[in-house]
Amino acid sequence: MPQIPEKIHELTVGQLAARSGATVSALHFYESKGLIRSRRTGGNQRRYGRDTLRRVAFIRAAQRVGIPLATIREALAELPEERTPTREDWARLSEAWRSELDERISQLNRLRDHLTDCIGCGCLSLDSCVLSNPDDVFGERQTGSRLLVERRGGRAGRGNGTPDR
Repeated sequence: MPQIPEKIHELTVGQLAARSGATVSALHFYESKGLIRSRRTGGNQRRYGRDTLRRVAFIRAAQRVGIPLATIREALAELPEERTPTREDWARLSEAWRSELDERISQLNRLRDHLTDCIGCGCLSLDSCVLSNPDDVFGERQTGSRLLVERRGGRAGRGNGTPDR
C-alpha cells in the first residue's frame, strides 16, 4: 500500500483509491451519493481530505455487513464535517443497525424455510405458495396459476380481467 507523507493533507482520487482499496468509479459514486466530498482544483481535479480514507473504510465495512448506502449516508451526516468516524461512532451506529440486520436475517431464514417447500414443484402453483403469490387471498377460493373471471348470470367478463357488473 503506498504511503502518503504526513505533510500531504489532500489526496487525488487515484491516491485515495490505492489507499482505500475502492475503485475510482466507486469513489465517484460515493461522492455522487453524498457519502464523501472533494474540492476541485483550478484544473478541475478532485482533491480529498485525509479524513476521507477513514470515511471510505467506514462505508465499505458497513456495506460488507449489508447496510444500504442511504442508511450509511444518514449515519455519516451525523458526524461533524472533516472528522473521521471513530471506534465509538462505529459502536453507536452498529448497535442501531443490529435490529435491522436481525430482521433481515429472520426474513432470510423464513425465505429459506419456504424455499424447501417448493423444491421439486417447478410450477410454483401449490395451493398456497408464499413465494410465487404472497398474501394470496384468491388462492383461498381457487387454485391455479391464473385468476379466472367469474361468470355472473351466465355471461363472461369483459375480457380485461374485470367481471361485468
